Amino acid sequence: MTPEEILRRLLYRDGLMLVIDKPAGIAVHRGPKGGENLEDYFYILAFGLPRVPALAHRLDRETSGCLVLGRHRKALEQLGKLFKHGQVGKTYWAVVEGGPEEDEGLIDMPLGRRDATRGWWMQHDPLGLPSQTRWKVMGRGQDGEGRPVCWLELKPLTGRTHQLRVHCATSGYAIVGDPIYGSAPREGGPGLQLLARDIAVPISKNHDPVKVTAPVPEHMRALLRACGWSAERFPEPAYIESRSPA
Repeated sequence: MTPEEILRRLLYRDGLMLVIDKPAGIAVHRGPKGGENLEDYFYILAFGLPRVPALAHRLDRETSGCLVLGRHRKALEQLGKLFKHGQVGKTYWAVVEGGPEEDEGLIDMPLGRRDATRGWWMQHDPLGLPSQTRWKVMGRGQDGEGRPVCWLELKPLTGRTHQLRVHCATSGYAIVGDPIYGSAPREGGPGLQLLARDIAVPISKNHDPVKVTAPVPEHMRALLRACGWSAERFPEPAYIESRSPA
């Protein structure tokens, strides 16, 4: 990752917030063990403001797609409240192993820590925090070895750690490429097939929510095509620097 790459991945910009297309495989912030992270490059996104933008929420290291940043303290406070109270609309795309028999439904499954010594790993826990995810089948197909896979649209109604990954795996259809909750190897797998596709942020009381869409990453395209996706059916958004002048 380079500062130029972060700048090229800018999807939306106004006076309050930015939305970038987070790549898979990089943490959003520095963890206790250090290592490369996106926050180290946020200075390139200040665009003349004295304060460097900051994270309004989080995405897993292996998840790609829409990541929201607040441009100043007041905006961050407002965005924090919107995310905390579930007012931000979030839509994910995932390719899962096998898939549900039905075409749509609701997963209502409380979640809790799997083991205090395993960091943020989670599990279904009847005494855990309430967690809900709406899902819809977008297409079905087979992977390169003839195994069934399914393209799901996932809408988390709550924002628990690893919620989508645990909900899918515990329901019997783990997300492809998940080495923690699914069958993927820790190294050399296809990459987590999970994309934060759309986000809708009601940042202004006097305007409609800001809606932003992230493009499909290269590592998800083959399996999505096998399930019926195409750029013709679902036009890809353009990054800000590549858009034609209004």
